[in-house]
Amino acid sequence: MAGKYAKEATPKQVQDRLDQGEQLYMLDVREEEEWHGGHIAGANHIPLGQLGQRMTELNADRELIVICRSGNRSGLACELLEANGFNVVNMAGGMLEWAGPVTYGQ
Repeated sequence: MAGKYAKEATPKQVQDRLDQGEQLYMLDVREEEEWHGGHIAGANHIPLGQLGQRMTELNADRELIVICRSGNRSGLACELLEANGFNVVNMAGGMLEWAGPVTYGQ
């Protein structure tokens, strides 16, 4: 099932876009404790297990960059979201490869 989505970007590519001032629409699908341990500022948070019930909270009209720890769960999320009409990009490598700034807590 994983891996059937249209696009992906490296953490560096995402960071470069943020550094250029682009307002990215990002979704972190990690668990609550992972989120509180550090996430990209401005990202939305919906754990993967809740995504099916909470998709209506997301804007289907914008490109959505999906983030997790390593890129696997975000790949599953991308597959689910793309099947429901979202324009998604999987951040391959996830937070393990993220070298940019992180924020903590909410």
